[in-house]
Amino acid sequence: MKIDPTKVILITLAILCGPMTFAAPSPPAPIPPPPPGLPVDEGLVFLALSSMVYVGYKLTRYKKASR
Repeated sequence: MKIDPTKVILITLAILCGPMTFAAPSPPAPIPPPPPGLPVDEGLVFLALSSMVYVGYKLTRYKKASR
């Protein structure tokens, strides 16, 4: 009988990873939602503005290169 090394590796990984999946600690409690009326995150606004500037720059650069 010939031993298949891939099956041996898979069985070894299953045996070694099994206790980690079943003995894992319980997940933390979910974070409560923030109170209503908070302003929009400034980072999100900055990301949107900077992406519009970057796209405009790329479009003008592309149009100059195609001439």
